[in-house]
Amino acid sequence: MSPGPTVLTRERILSAAEDVIRRFGPGKATVVDVARALGVSHAAVYRHVASKAELRQWVVSGWIEATMTPLRAIAASAGPAPRRLRRLFDTLAATKRRRASEDPELFAAYRTLAGDTQAVTGAHVDELVALAATIIRAGVKAGTFRRVDPVAAGRAVLSATSRFHHPVHAGEWGKAGLEAEYDEVWKLLMKGLRAPKRAR
Repeated sequence: MSPGPTVLTRERILSAAEDVIRRFGPGKATVVDVARALGVSHAAVYRHVASKAELRQWVVSGWIEATMTPLRAIAASAGPAPRRLRRLFDTLAATKRRRASEDPELFAAYRTLAGDTQAVTGAHVDELVALAATIIRAGVKAGTFRRVDPVAAGRAVLSATSRFHHPVHAGEWGKAGLEAEYDEVWKLLMKGLRAPKRAR
């Protein structure tokens, strides 16, 4: 008795889409191309995804979700706010750089597709700001950070460190001395955030 057809799932479609993009570039992120890679009709794929635009959103959303999982854990963890905030951005930068190194084709495609899925990438930026704000808010409450608007401060930290984690700067990540520059930027940020020491 021959086995029945493999169930077509979002995970299988997404995996096939990533493989097609990796091999042929972001221009092949279409329902027809993915259906061909899966060996099914495009109608079968259309039962799960409504359009090429939605398929591309899936790819970008999947990439973002894998990035965000460890960052959410850091924001929810205990410990001194300055240390947690540094871990948050260290992890963000390390994740992006690792992906650029280990899967350069898909990373380059992600940069292209992200420009076509601004609602998804905008939500990603908003969540990064919110995670930073969560930590900064805890630091303000603990008296470690001075009284600031946590959301505005979180957005400022994200912007100030963008060179070290935003994909548009990927070409600079192998530059000698980049880590030292990152440390100097971080020192300035912490100097601005830290609460002044109380006179005894």
